Amino acid sequence: MFRNDKTHETMTKPAEPVSPGKINSIMEGTSIEGEVRSDSNVRIDGRVKGTIHVRGRLIVGATGVVEGDVNCQSSDIEGTVNGKINCQDLLSLKATAKLNGDILTRKLAIEPGAVFTGNCNMGGGNPVKEPEPVRLSTATERPAMHTAQPGQRPEPVKTGH
Repeated sequence: MFRNDKTHETMTKPAEPVSPGKINSIMEGTSIEGEVRSDSNVRIDGRVKGTIHVRGRLIVGATGVVEGDVNCQSSDIEGTVNGKINCQDLLSLKATAKLNGDILTRKLAIEPGAVFTGNCNMGGGNPVKEPEPVRLSTATERPAMHTAQPGQRPEPVKTGH
């Protein structure tokens, strides 16, 4: 009956950082456990255990450790991440990066020396289809073949069927 156009408008707009030039920083020696949400950029040089939602850029510094899933606009990883990363634009793994988890991103840059263990989907949000299992045929579906000598064509084996 009543409609709040501002609420509808913000729900349909793409997520953009509120303060793109500012960085929230979790310094080395700081440890956070729980969910982290930010409308701007975040730099982690300490430890975070939990889910991270950043509407801007996430930077994990060389001493930074993240144990949990990450959702962000873009990201530069120099430290360690153990968890899934969903990056809307560019994910950059620097030479010192260690990533153990699956990646969903549009663009991926990996410098020599970076370590990545997991699966990567660059389909823009489309899930990767599982490969179809290989179906082996049985002898009843196809006749067996005799081994042929070089230059000869194999002959089917005659069975008593």
